[in-house]
Amino acid sequence: MRNLIWLGVIIGLLIAGTGAGVLFSGASWAPKLALDLQGGTQIVLTPQVNDAAVTEEQLKQAVAIIRQRVDASGVSEAEINTQGSNNVVVSIPGTPDKATLERIEASAKLDFRPVLVTSGPTNEVVNPDGTTSTLDPASIDPNLPDTPTVSPSNGSDPNWVTPLLASQYQAFSCDSEDTQLASTAPADLPLITCDPGNTVKYLLGPVEVDGSDISDASSGVITTQTGASTGQWAVDIVFNAEGTRKFSETTTRLVGLTGAQNQFAIVLDGRVISAPSTQAAITNGKPQISGGFTQESAKTLADQLKYGALPIGFQVESSESISATLGSTQLMSGLLAGAIGLALVVVYSLIQYRILGFVTILSLVVAAVITYFAITILSAQEGFRLSLSGVVGLIVAIGITADSFIVYFERVRDELREGRSLETAVDSGWSRAVRTIVVSGAVNLLAAAVLFILAVGNVRGFALTLGLATIVDLVVVMLFTHPLLQLLSRRNFFAAGHALSGLNPVSLNAVYQGRGRFRVASGTGVKETKIKSASREAARRQTIAERKAALEAGERGED
Repeated sequence: MRNLIWLGVIIGLLIAGTGAGVLFSGASWAPKLALDLQGGTQIVLTPQVNDAAVTEEQLKQAVAIIRQRVDASGVSEAEINTQGSNNVVVSIPGTPDKATLERIEASAKLDFRPVLVTSGPTNEVVNPDGTTSTLDPASIDPNLPDTPTVSPSNGSDPNWVTPLLASQYQAFSCDSEDTQLASTAPADLPLITCDPGNTVKYLLGPVEVDGSDISDASSGVITTQTGASTGQWAVDIVFNAEGTRKFSETTTRLVGLTGAQNQFAIVLDGRVISAPSTQAAITNGKPQISGGFTQESAKTLADQLKYGALPIGFQVESSESISATLGSTQLMSGLLAGAIGLALVVVYSLIQYRILGFVTILSLVVAAVITYFAITILSAQEGFRLSLSGVVGLIVAIGITADSFIVYFERVRDELREGRSLETAVDSGWSRAVRTIVVSGAVNLLAAAVLFILAVGNVRGFALTLGLATIVDLVVVMLFTHPLLQLLSRRNFFAAGHALSGLNPVSLNAVYQGRGRFRVASGTGVKETKIKSASREAARRQTIAERKAALEAGERGED
């Protein structure tokens, strides 16, 4: 009875969790459908390059990184492919939000550059008479020296600022189109750029630490030394050995500088997302990026950095809605196939186990309820979408679930053949069946887990639903099927072995009396062949003590 109560608690929590999502987060009582069943949005990305050609290897790497980013955002069953020799096509179920679009198109090229000069975001200059004027970039004398007179010794060396570079910096405006090209700037030369809000203009030295040296990244709330939360979100970075060495050398140098040169700019896709002052050298290779992050933006950046920068930058060429590739007709066909499979299981159970077959039917209903609400919660909380392959996984799971019940029922029947009462047969049969059921479920779960880890696309949906249904099967058979059969074993209809119960000892050929002998109920019409068959089965099941006693009895008879 306790197991049935726990089962009720589990179902109640699943329903309550789904209801809470509907009330407070705009979720639905039904799971979301994938691209092949619902349709969605197709985004075509075009590379942002100067004159260089995009290689096939770069496109393949971009597809792999974008797929990881999309999966990390919770958008399941997305399709990412190349189109022609340049474009990448991303097909996402439903309508993507702004954060998802940013994950897709941002190259996430992260650099660490020392700051040389900072100023306001405009290209206004102060004249000798105190008035201001706007400096036109076209008015810059191209003949100004562009080579440092003294070779710079490090990234913070002011010798990087040549007369031509100084003029270009003064004429640069943060609202100009030149800021869009900052992400393609060479790593070994200075960079003129701005922050994302176009409030500060920077002249930065060459790249000191590259984003490829990042081994891991995560988001979290900044805490004080006492462990108290500040409520501000940040991104924590972990460098590899090479990145740790270079970051340590750079921060050690910056500590001794003053003014803007004490700052270390963190540049994402050509924009300075943060330029903190260097208070101490960071030698452990674990810096923290802060600066106005929200929980969502911090997680987005951490995911982008963790999976790596795109080899090339992209811009959205087009975004349009697409129809379902399979649609409701195929969904109904899949559901019809599942209904037919379920009906066959029900018919077989009723023919083979008679009234006991209704236990199978009720167990399947309970498993269906748990699975449905579990998928609905995964859809609302983790972005899982049900595809046709996921439906196939649920259909396959019907046979797996029914197999557990058959193993259990047959073990109970075996115990009845050995002459035990129904209550005893149910308990001893369960102790023999549960090991087989658990091992079988573990093998199915392991196969589903391996398939989910190694596969991509729709195959992962099949693996997820198959694994989920396997877990539900184990829960149902332990918390519902076995306790229900225990309760039924105490009812006279089953305990007395009614002919329709499915547990009638006579219909199981005989009643075991011990030592390999059976007593056949009179008037039952049991054929001699069945008696012999049952006797052979009993002889096979004899214990060593019973066989020894039978042998001794035979020897005494011969004497």
